[in-house]
Amino acid sequence: MMRAYQDKNNVQKKPYYTDRFWVAPQIPKDDVESDEVFASDVKALKENFEIGEAYIQRGQLVVYINAKNNVKVLKFVKEKLQYNILSEHSAIDWLAKRGEFEIFYQLLSTCKKKRMRIKCFIKEKETLKSVTSIYKSADWAEREMYDMFGVIISGHHYMKRLLMPDDWFDYPLRKTYPLQGDEAAQWYEIDKIFGKEYRDVIGPEQRDSARIDPSDTHNFAHIKHEVPFGAKPSDKEVFTDYQEEGGVTIIRKLKKEDAKILKGRP
Repeated sequence: MMRAYQDKNNVQKKPYYTDRFWVAPQIPKDDVESDEVFASDVKALKENFEIGEAYIQRGQLVVYINAKNNVKVLKFVKEKLQYNILSEHSAIDWLAKRGEFEIFYQLLSTCKKKRMRIKCFIKEKETLKSVTSIYKSADWAEREMYDMFGVIISGHHYMKRLLMPDDWFDYPLRKTYPLQGDEAAQWYEIDKIFGKEYRDVIGPEQRDSARIDPSDTHNFAHIKHEVPFGAKPSDKEVFTDYQEEGGVTIIRKLKKEDAKILKGRP
């Protein structure tokens, strides 16, 4: 089980996968008036609710609302604007940057063949109303937000953790959550399933996602020195072709020795 972690500053930037924190350029935002259907939808929303920024991005309408109106807005969007499917619902951790979570509802209108994304911001301890009475697909999505981010949902019929154990400390998808956990996390499953007396027999859970053990032929593939599962490791290099002899006639034959490893992003 996770324990309180003291150093919360940029904790996920400390592992060696620095490339995963590359920030992509902002996708262009198009004016709502450039699409007749979306322009009509936004007009209807503005006539009934307090609406913030609205724009089109990659062919999808994005609208910011007041979080306190989420149930009323989504009910209106489903019944009046015919966005009948909630395909995704989750949160983004902006606590360090602005002290808030960004909540989004990804919607689809099958009759209009259009997608809309409703967004809002809430504070860390602020409660968000459940929308399961409008979209049944929000059921597990709301539980996952609570489990992974600690977003508090009111009105949900069964607000419990979905993936993590009930006694787990902290929320794994927050940016302050250490990627490799701590010592208690290494022994959690061993202690719970087998008991602490089996620690020496089984060993700790390996939580380093970049760890590779060349001598372990049970859990790792061996590039250039392939051996059967569980066999003794070999230092003999073996080059494997990507295609069998004959291959596909219209595709140029590729060989592993012709492959190049890029030193950086293209």
